[in-house]
This record gives sequence, structure tokens and C-alpha cells, in this order.
Amino acid sequence: MFELKKLISTLIMPLPALLLLGLFGLCLLWFSQRKRLASFVIFVAFAGIFLTSFQPVASGLLRPLERQYTAFLPTEKPVDFVMVLGNSHVVDDAIPPTSELSRAALMRLAEGIRIHRMYPTSKLILSGYDHGYEVSHARMLARVAMALGVNKNSILLLETAKDTWEEAYQAASVVGSSNLVLVTSAAHMDRAVYEFQSAGLDPIPAPTNFMAQKQIKQPWIKYGPRAQYLEQFERYWHERLGQAWQRLRDFIAQPTN
Repeated sequence: MFELKKLISTLIMPLPALLLLGLFGLCLLWFSQRKRLASFVIFVAFAGIFLTSFQPVASGLLRPLERQYTAFLPTEKPVDFVMVLGNSHVVDDAIPPTSELSRAALMRLAEGIRIHRMYPTSKLILSGYDHGYEVSHARMLARVAMALGVNKNSILLLETAKDTWEEAYQAASVVGSSNLVLVTSAAHMDRAVYEFQSAGLDPIPAPTNFMAQKQIKQPWIKYGPRAQYLEQFERYWHERLGQAWQRLRDFIAQPTN
């Protein structure tokens, strides 16, 4: 089920979906007499790729999603746990451990360590499964955290959680009623908070990895199609699909009268 969900979500991401649409248009052009329809389909595919990699569109959609929660600031409330949600990694002995983590994973971990150091008695929870490698993502995070000075005894690992729902329920069994700071990418925070609240927790949000910016002064950067803006649109689309999946899952799980 998990693998099927990932496969479907990959195919309906903007770039694969638009490329498949363009390929369909080419097939119409080459193997049918419907030239007008083929030209229209190809135009839509190209226009879609342009718009999704255009800063005013991509950042304009993603930024409100990212800014729902403000950056973490120290509070007088004690913090017992700081949890860093997993992302992705590779295993390559030829590169430093920090480069084995994805950008999002490294930024989440850095923010988690920053907050953990504000509360030295807190435990740092690191999560994530192995992604097909021999080393789990949680263990890769721990390896980098210790290289950056975190005490091994302050780290707890959740090595089997494959998605945010599993991370939330596994965390609930560890945290209980203690105070928890939740660290994840800003775009993902709204969905993550929902899952953790559904698991009976009341996390303190600590968003990081903000991608969308409003104040871009250079016109050649703002108005030229760029891969970074396509990534922003894909992040926005991914989170909206995830929210739709949450609503569908909860609707199906509702008990019938």
C-alpha cells in the first residue's frame, strides 16, 4: 500500500504529469489525424512547465503554506523532547556524512540540534526508515548529529516509521504527556501537526527549510523559469495531495451508523 501510494503520487507530480501529457500530444501528432488537438495538448504541456517554474506562481502558492507557523522561539515552558521528522538520504562512503543527507533532512536536523541545545536536558528524537539502504535514515541523522557534538545518550531513534502518520503514533508511545517540539519543513508542518494531534499529542511547531521568498529584487531571477521554482511548485502540490489523502483516509475510517 505504501509503495503504491508513492508510485501514484510520483506520477501525478507536475513534471512527470506534464511530460506524459506532452508525450501523449506527440503520439496524437504522429499517429493520428487530429493535428489541432495534438498541438493544443503539446501547448498545454509546455505552458504548464513554464508556469510551474515561474517564481510569481510557484512562490505565490507555496509561501502562504510555509508561513502558517512562525519560526521557533525559546519559551519558559520546559521542553522534554525535540523530534526531527525524517526525509531522505543516500549511503556513499566517498562523501562526508552531511552530504549523505538530503537538503531538507540536513536543515531539519540543524534546527533540531539548535533547539536541543537551548534545552540541554531534552531528548532528540530522530526518525526515518532505511529507504532500501542497509542503514536507516534515523541512524544517518544520528551519525551526523553526533559529528556535530550531540551526546549519544541524548538521542532516541525511530527506525521503522515510513510516513508522518507512523512517525506521529510511534512518537506518542515515547513522548506520552511530555512537551514535544516538532521539527519539519515549513511546507510540511501543517500536515505534520494534524497527524501528531490525531495521535493525541500537542506539539510545539518548529518549521524550517523555508523555500519560497517574496522579496526577490533581481528581475532575471524572479521572472525567468528556474528549476528551483519548479521544486517549490512540486512541494506545494505534494503537500496539497497529502492533505487530500488525509481527508480521504479519515473519511474512510469514520465508523458507519
